[in-house]
This record gives sequence, C-alpha cells and structure tokens, in this order.
Amino acid sequence: MATTTSRETASPEETEALGEELGRRLRIGDLVLLSGELGAGKTTFVRGVARGIGSSDSVASPTFQLVRVYRGGIQLAHVDLYRIESSVEMRDLGLDELLDQGAALVEWGERLDDVVRVARIHFDVLGDDRRRLTVVRDLVR
Repeated sequence: MATTTSRETASPEETEALGEELGRRLRIGDLVLLSGELGAGKTTFVRGVARGIGSSDSVASPTFQLVRVYRGGIQLAHVDLYRIESSVEMRDLGLDELLDQGAALVEWGERLDDVVRVARIHFDVLGDDRRRLTVVRDLVR
C-alpha cells in the first residue's frame, strides 16, 4: 500500500527546506529513491536532508564518486546511479551495508527494481526555479 502527495517549491531554498523536513525524520535503514531529469533539484534537496540530520558537511553531487557519506545524527549516504550500467556495479556500491549504518538517498533511484523502500520522490521542473516534488510513501513499516 502506498500514499502519494505533491508539494511545489519556488526556489532552491524552498526545495532545501523540504529536504530538511525529511532529514529530521530519517532513521537507520530508511531508503529514499529520487528521480527526475538532470538539474531538477535532487542534489539541492539532499543538501537540505543533510542539514536536517545535523550534518555540516558540504553536499555535492556524487555523479563521479557514486557514493558520498555525510555525518550527522545518523549517517546519510548520497548515492548516484546515473553512471551505473550493470547489476555487478550496483552490488559493488554496498547499499545494504550503507543502510545498516544509516539512511540512503539514491539519485536515479528508478534503476533499482525490487527494493523495499520508505519513499520515492520525483522532481518535475515547472520553470525557472519552480519544482514539483511528488512523494510516494510505501507503507511497509
């Protein structure tokens, strides 16, 4: 069973603020899959999530590094699957281990097929700095 909600933001600061709300609620083992076109605001959102867990680490896109870890009240793994091409590479990321140690936000999360997750968030660009974030929460916990 799942629930769906949408929120619109008018600036990067508002997108970060929504991320911060989520960050304050994350628990160890939580997995959030992020989807949306390049430049849709996924990393901006993660910046807010990191602030919400109490991290002062600098947040950047993990496109070339694949995984970035931020320390705070819980560990936050920021994973990017954009450049992942095989299931072997996917396994090598160690997502299960990251979830044992904290929460994970996965950009291009639609590439993970059969995982139990807390939420999926899709980012739509509405123009300029406006975004619509559609959240689908899986009620599995």
